[in-house]
Amino acid sequence: MSARLFPKTFFTTAASILALLLLLSSNAQSLEVDGEISVQGFLFFENGAWPHQKNQSVSGAITVKIFHEIRDTFHLALEPFYRIDSEDQERSHGDLRLAEVLYFTDNWEISVGLGRVFWGATEFVHLVDIINQTDQVEDLDGEEKLGQPMLHLTVPHDWGVVEAFVLPWFRERTFPGVNGRYRTVLPVDTDRAVYESGAGQHHTDIAIRYSTTLGATDLGLYYFNGTARDPILLFSHKQTSSPMLFPYYEQIGQTGLDLQMAAGEWLFKVEAYYRIGQSRSYAATTFGFEYTLVGIADTMMDLGLIGEYVYDDRDDGWLPTIYENDVMTGLRLAVNDMDDSNILLGVIRDIHSDSTIFAVEASRRLGDSIRINLDASFFMNMDQLDPAASLARDDSIKLEMVWYW
Repeated sequence: MSARLFPKTFFTTAASILALLLLLSSNAQSLEVDGEISVQGFLFFENGAWPHQKNQSVSGAITVKIFHEIRDTFHLALEPFYRIDSEDQERSHGDLRLAEVLYFTDNWEISVGLGRVFWGATEFVHLVDIINQTDQVEDLDGEEKLGQPMLHLTVPHDWGVVEAFVLPWFRERTFPGVNGRYRTVLPVDTDRAVYESGAGQHHTDIAIRYSTTLGATDLGLYYFNGTARDPILLFSHKQTSSPMLFPYYEQIGQTGLDLQMAAGEWLFKVEAYYRIGQSRSYAATTFGFEYTLVGIADTMMDLGLIGEYVYDDRDDGWLPTIYENDVMTGLRLAVNDMDDSNILLGVIRDIHSDSTIFAVEASRRLGDSIRINLDASFFMNMDQLDPAASLARDDSIKLEMVWYW
């Protein structure tokens, strides 16, 4: 298996069960089916650091979204995804991003199946987002996630919302293959993953979260106990194969906080967590602001000024992380036109080493059903001791066309 996603039998069984439920629901009130097809091309400005890495690649992906209302209080949702990539076999992969049954009353709601949950407030790094595993072959920013098997209970009150999660099966992170770009110095052999827990992927993780709104402030607090989503990459060398890395997933306990406060044109954001279980306890935080200039130059355009800082107190060489002591700045331009045009410029700079990442994200709709996305990434002055040093030759532009239906 190129990456430890769900076995094909799981996809077939889950899809068949949901399809059968759809067919048996003769009293259905609504059935919505939509989705998207995308074509994506990469152009890299330098030859790869390793053999067989090419300067161009093309891929295509399809996502289908099915929502079915069986009754007023009983809903079904299904979202399969599949991508085919011309160069990296690890990037040719599929996933059930969503496959859940939702039942709700006036006092609580519960969902069962594969779900997606996002926690976070800041722009560049989402430290507290821990429920879903990162689909790292999809995008470098880590915002694409795999569907997570879960039992999710939500209880809303006037004083806030309490959520409880039971996560019975762990999803392993995906990594680029030998021919892929944005990869580590040595390729990662995902088929050799090792776990601290004897239960392996079947360890049951739990989480509980409280969130509320206090005036102009949104606050979230949570506790998670289970398998760390970010593995340690260990060195492996067999006499019969090339040197590789393999992921080691540890057991952790993590307490986290996310906060967002609006004050006029200002938006202040904070994320932080404290983790135990990886040799020693440590803390990490990111915080910053976004200030919006509304109607710049007497136009309809808005310009957001973004500034953030991220700090991780792990010592150099111990569980290295890309975001250890970094300053992040950005500009977000919302054109506010009929085509929903926007652009985001971002710079991430390591205070110690001066390693710098410059990124551009631009998007514009063409008509009612097509969107064009342009992303560019540049890696400058990359220090050899920086965990991101392997990206030094991966300056690139990505152009994507997405057709919605």
